[in-house]
Amino acid sequence: MATPARTATDWALVWLLIATGLAVASQVGKVPPSLPAIRAELGIDLRAAGWFVSLINLMTALVGVLVALTADRVGHRRLAVAGLLAGVLASAAGALTTSASTLFACRIVEGLGFLAVVVSVPTLLLRLTAPHDVRRVMALWGAYLPGGAGLMALASAILLPTVGWRGVWWTTAGVLVLAMASILSSAVGRGRNAAPRGEPRSLGRDLRDVGASRGALAIGACFGFYASSWLALVGFLPTLQIERLGIDPVVAAATTAGVITANVIGTIVAGALLHRGWQRLTILVATAAIMALTAAGVFLDLLPPLLRLVTAFVFSAVSSAIPGALFAAVPVHAPRPALVGATTGMLMQGSNIGLLLGPPVVAALVAAGGWPWALLYTTPALGGAALAAWALHRAEQRLGRRA
Repeated sequence: MATPARTATDWALVWLLIATGLAVASQVGKVPPSLPAIRAELGIDLRAAGWFVSLINLMTALVGVLVALTADRVGHRRLAVAGLLAGVLASAAGALTTSASTLFACRIVEGLGFLAVVVSVPTLLLRLTAPHDVRRVMALWGAYLPGGAGLMALASAILLPTVGWRGVWWTTAGVLVLAMASILSSAVGRGRNAAPRGEPRSLGRDLRDVGASRGALAIGACFGFYASSWLALVGFLPTLQIERLGIDPVVAAATTAGVITANVIGTIVAGALLHRGWQRLTILVATAAIMALTAAGVFLDLLPPLLRLVTAFVFSAVSSAIPGALFAAVPVHAPRPALVGATTGMLMQGSNIGLLLGPPVVAALVAAGGWPWALLYTTPALGGAALAAWALHRAEQRLGRRA
């Protein structure tokens, strides 16, 4: 039996879950500032570095929806804790290894742990949130990745000169231990905060329903094009600063941390614009266009170094309006309320396919023709994001007519 809707939001537990998202996102933010040091110590070339940036997303790209459906069956709290534990073990193993191949394998495990957490938390949040606060809470959740990755990138810039990249890996392991302990000692996912267990459902039917949802597919595609373009620029920003602009590695790491942290801004703005009645299509297409223009400003040798870095800040700050708008679309396009988690998995799967493919392709293009060639990927990808946004708009129009 379904439990009644809440009349008040449990903000203490909501903030705990958002902090958990920030913690798991540290697995993403630790890499860009550390990449030059890792390449130098382990002898990783630029193409391999592109895959290293993306390997956390490999298994996520393959099994995002399946992991989300697993959460519906084994419990969202249990899967979130398991994901945090996987992150702890993989980070610790990565800090101890002297092998590039082992470090790559650890990144795959980190990716699975990351996915397990981020597909579990939205359903847990909805159980803690009163209906009138859902839009606000989901907008706050949409900032977990830029916020957590940005804070970890900033911490990495501070830690790297003294403890090296291995110390950064140990730091993320410690952060995840704290998050796991906090969840285990809390009421998250327990009692009335647990998602109600309904009748047993067919896994095949759930997969078919989510896969047949045009809105869910459009959400995944749009997020994938956005994410691949964002990481293609931000993931290699330290390398570009050091190799092309002649900037000190410590300064480059700190600048990249600021660029990542600025990504929080667009998510919050998108939530406010949606609340004011802006169409999702307008937000998505305008953001993709601004991203394409600012990426050109970063990759082309037309602007002085300082202005190129300012353009990178604008690129990142504006771009997260896309995930802000898409997270808010998930409850709208879930085929059934019970499949909100699976639809989130579709979003994450699309995101991680993009994150997996974008950096290696850009690395190969840059190696072949220099940094301006990166635009041969980012410009078409952002055009694809705009087309996916149009498909999502059409799906919403159909839902409106049925309603």
